[in-house]
Amino acid sequence: MAAALAANQFSTIQGSENLSLGIMPVSPPFSRMPSLNALRAFEAAARLGSFRQAADELMVTPGAVTAQIKALEADYGATLFERRAHGVRLTPLGQRVAPGFIAAFDALGHAVRELRRHAAPRRVHVVTSPALAQLWLAPRLPALRAALAQVDISVTALEDPPDLKRTPFDLCLFYAAPDPGRIDLGAENLLPVCAPDLAESLAEPADLAKVLCIADVVWQDWRVWADAVALDERMVPTGPGFSLYAVAVQAALAGAGVLMGRRSLIQRHLDSGALVAPFDRPAPLGLSIMAWMLPESRNNRAVIAVAKALRKIAAKS
Repeated sequence: MAAALAANQFSTIQGSENLSLGIMPVSPPFSRMPSLNALRAFEAAARLGSFRQAADELMVTPGAVTAQIKALEADYGATLFERRAHGVRLTPLGQRVAPGFIAAFDALGHAVRELRRHAAPRRVHVVTSPALAQLWLAPRLPALRAALAQVDISVTALEDPPDLKRTPFDLCLFYAAPDPGRIDLGAENLLPVCAPDLAESLAEPADLAKVLCIADVVWQDWRVWADAVALDERMVPTGPGFSLYAVAVQAALAGAGVLMGRRSLIQRHLDSGALVAPFDRPAPLGLSIMAWMLPESRNNRAVIAVAKALRKIAAKS
């Protein structure tokens, strides 16, 4: 009987221990994934070699990129970038791991584009510069949409061409040097233009010194034209400068001065007579309006249809 009592007591103790073990929290260690935003910031900065350029691509502030990378470095207790007075440089560790992250985000971007292509097979996102969007593409959109009624075309304006692998755009349309791998929609030419009344006082290029010369604050078109036509003196615009070329065109239309015109952007005003070219001295800019896409987009019927329609419409211009 004593043996039976002892057995029962052992059984009770064992069951209690098993019960106790069953309710103990189990939390095995695991490696927490870092913030996706931090990884994106590191990948973009590593690929572009600049926190500022990474911020522009990600559409955040350089401070946000810096903070994300600092957090990533703190997570792993390792430095990924050397901070210098004139920029940043990858550390040996950063150089070693960057290719893997670049390849991973390339693959992620491809997967997202595939999702978008199958989810909205008739939608095409075009990205272009503000000047081309307003003055070249917008006047042609009605004809483009009429030719491709089944395609939904959207347009976004950015100052610089984006990396198509990292953005939701299908087709880039920007000024660029001719490239056999891209679609050339026409070489650009420069010529001074102005309102008809102002043109009456301009007999030769030297007369430009007597009037206001309107300029885009980024483009160096006056210098390019002056060098091409071999003016005796360096041509320095003496009139107002504009950060938006469309506003500069409006100023010329209002008679505010002589604009260095990019023919593709002001041709309709020349055709209407609202602007005239006082000198028959056009000069090549050295750039063309170029369209390009990712190689994989050549299998996208909607993107190819838009590219072909743009080429056809441009040829008629």
